Amino acid sequence: MFRQSYFLFVYVGIMILIASCKKDYLDKTPDEDLSIEDVFENRNYTEQYLNNIYSNLPQEQSFNENWGRNPFVCASDEMKITWTYPFAQQMNAGAWNPVNTPSDIWNVNFQGIRKANIFLENIDQTNFDQAVKTQWKGEVYFLRAFFNFFTLRVYGPIPILDHTISTDEDFSVYARKPLDECIAFIVADCDRAAELLEVKLSADLYGHATKAAALALKARCLLYAASPLWNGNSDYASVTNKDNTPLFPTSYDETKWQQAADAAKQAIDVVEGGGYAIFKDASNNPVLNYQNVFLNTWNSEILFARNEGTYDFLERLTTPTSLGGWSGYSPTQELVDAYEMANGEMPITGYKSDGTPIINPASGYVEQGYATTDGPYGTWLSGQRNMYVNRDPRFYASINYNGQKWRGAILQFFLKGADGKGKGGPDFSSSGYTMKKYSSPTVNIPQKKFVPFTWIYFRLGELYLNYAEALNEAQGPVSDVYQYVNAIRNRSGMPDLPSGLNKEDMQQRIRHERRVELAFETHRYFDAHRWKIAEQTESGAIHGMNIHEGTNLQDDIFYKRIVIDNRVFNAPKHYLWPIPQSEIDKNAFIVQNEGW
Repeated sequence: MFRQSYFLFVYVGIMILIASCKKDYLDKTPDEDLSIEDVFENRNYTEQYLNNIYSNLPQEQSFNENWGRNPFVCASDEMKITWTYPFAQQMNAGAWNPVNTPSDIWNVNFQGIRKANIFLENIDQTNFDQAVKTQWKGEVYFLRAFFNFFTLRVYGPIPILDHTISTDEDFSVYARKPLDECIAFIVADCDRAAELLEVKLSADLYGHATKAAALALKARCLLYAASPLWNGNSDYASVTNKDNTPLFPTSYDETKWQQAADAAKQAIDVVEGGGYAIFKDASNNPVLNYQNVFLNTWNSEILFARNEGTYDFLERLTTPTSLGGWSGYSPTQELVDAYEMANGEMPITGYKSDGTPIINPASGYVEQGYATTDGPYGTWLSGQRNMYVNRDPRFYASINYNGQKWRGAILQFFLKGADGKGKGGPDFSSSGYTMKKYSSPTVNIPQKKFVPFTWIYFRLGELYLNYAEALNEAQGPVSDVYQYVNAIRNRSGMPDLPSGLNKEDMQQRIRHERRVELAFETHRYFDAHRWKIAEQTESGAIHGMNIHEGTNLQDDIFYKRIVIDNRVFNAPKHYLWPIPQSEIDKNAFIVQNEGW
């Protein structure tokens, strides 16, 4: 199997290292037995310790491996992974529980929190430059907030650890804290970090936390806190600690939306004042304006990201097989249908009971036939299916489809095509599409030519949409709501939203805009959950093109929608993950989530 052969060299390398290092265990170098005191007496050791805290950040670009800690893209309606082993497949089948659910997210985040607490408890004892200590403290306050929030968004209320704990402490105080207390703690850490950090750092420090990152995290945290899942949700009224303390607020608080809007606007003003801006390619090509946000490392829009070097694994997972990849990341037809036409109209307004689309005549969308001319900027080619013609430029930057030209090849996802299932083996697209977003046109897998890659956790485009959503919920579709949504649309060559929308219409427009603009960025799963719509988006049939048929690019039978997955979502149970049973076994004061 390709994954076995790919990782074989890693295993062999580890064995060689072990063999080469085999020696008397007493034969140690001077820094192998450092105490905490030793670490914080030496600036180099302290900096290494700080860098080690960053190692706990999730590698979210891996959607199919537990170590990446991101099953969320494929557990949403954005994507289906071709292979059977990723944990997202168990989530989609409803076949997960407190025992078989990976505890990586819980464990690694709390490891990061403990490291952060050790750092904060010792950094003031050091005697090196105060400005450096201030910067590093700010970074660690941010990291502690980051690890807490990235745990909270999965499990809901969590224990809050503001210091390192010892085995002789009373563990009853480390029960889960009420949600509002968790939010307040994270926001306070973000505020502490923002006070200590610069808005932007020099290039040699890219990847370290900044004031921009801290304010962006605060804004996202408060947006989640204002949303229906966590704001007045009676589904969790029975979830209490063993002393009967309620863990979720069951009364709706409308003011939380304004708090979220204020935090997002503060973040926008600060980061734009510090030199950040919505990225546009030098060519102002609307496709490249969006595509290169994710390929031009550390561009003007990126607020916080993780450097991954020349990360070949993502490229292999998403690249079609004819170009040396594995074709495993397969976007759904539901996502493809969500991209508007270039005129701003939705091509499809719904589906009939048999899954066939209800086409919007005003959009100009045509499901049948083939293009007779090429599109601007190479967006489509003559001879391609009309369903891929005249779409939102972000579609062409995000999705590889049948007949598209990519890295010099014409992609063929039909059965007998160069990228089709008919070639045999486990590596093929299960939907008739592969993810193009994040994938560089200059990569050449057979020649082992890769490019530097960063995974973006926070960017200015998200902040714009956070602000627009919160402000619309707080005040309705006022001018700032239009301004910031239109700025995102216009960057990619899309027209302004129609004027005169009411609050509910604008809400749906913003939610749709997030679905398209933030696709594959680990937002859709959490958006659908916090809006409490996941029982619609993550349940039932998921569709793709008919990969089981087709002999050429203009074989009509390939372009028939088929069911590629039937998913299970039980509400309210599946809105939150189960607390790992291993954690409940260790601490009897931690209570389980609803339904688990």
